[in-house]
Amino acid sequence: MSTNDDASIYEILDERFRTGRCANGDDRLEKLYGGCRWAEGPLYLPAWRQLVWSDIPNDRLLRWDEATGAVSVFRSPAGHVNGNTLDREGRLISCEQGNRRVTRTEPDGRITVLADRYAGKRLNSPNDAVVRSDGSVWFSDPDFGITSDYEGVRAEPEIGGCHVYRIDPASGEVRLVADCFGAPNGLVFSPDERQLYVSDTRGGCVRVFDVREDGTLSEGRVFAEAKDDLSRFDNLRFDDGGRLWAAAIEGGVHCYDPDGTLIGRLRVPEPVSNIAFGGPKNNRLFITATSSLYSLVMAVTGLPRVHR
Repeated sequence: MSTNDDASIYEILDERFRTGRCANGDDRLEKLYGGCRWAEGPLYLPAWRQLVWSDIPNDRLLRWDEATGAVSVFRSPAGHVNGNTLDREGRLISCEQGNRRVTRTEPDGRITVLADRYAGKRLNSPNDAVVRSDGSVWFSDPDFGITSDYEGVRAEPEIGGCHVYRIDPASGEVRLVADCFGAPNGLVFSPDERQLYVSDTRGGCVRVFDVREDGTLSEGRVFAEAKDDLSRFDNLRFDDGGRLWAAAIEGGVHCYDPDGTLIGRLRVPEPVSNIAFGGPKNNRLFITATSSLYSLVMAVTGLPRVHR
């Protein structure tokens, strides 16, 4: 049962949320920008002290400058980009729903296509990606970008399912690694990279898989389940205490203890799509929620940006 004031942004469901200092940060969300149609994919760029994020229906990537607070267009058109991440060399990796591909932005601005097909068939609409320390790129491929023209381009699926894939860093081979989802969405590695966590928006759960030495995955198990239809999961992030933070659409931001217990929530005034840690100390949580970009300076810190 919640033990906090209803006016607080923190909803404490377990004492571990309090003792872990998860509720010891700012007492309010700071709204950094409004005016998106559906904001997604925030990514903090420490070298530039900037945050880039996606406005999918408006087909643009936006950029917020931490020093000045100014917002500008980073790229438009952008292929209806959804999720963004950085590779080991600090290059931008993007999931382009509209173009049905995963791309890398080179230092000179050129776009390199990392994946657009599996077994000769076009991908559905890549959604989110994560890079492992061996350089492999892992991404989810639901059908959100091809079901209508709102977040991509309406089209018939060629693959016949919504899966998770791995791009080999040496050969560029695209390998299917998990096919047990209704709609795989956010994905993140555990701090030691021995497990991969994947949210299933249609399945109403977060699944966890053991990562084998050859880059394949175990069968997997359910780590967390949505309590109701409003808690459909989107993307995932770990803090340096091993707690998993999950964007839960209209359920705000959920925080899970390593044992899978939901210990607290962050209340957000709009349906939440995505979260990312950033800032100079990596303790500022950025939240994309429908039309807006919010942030919250916290007493907890995100995982180190560089793989150990």
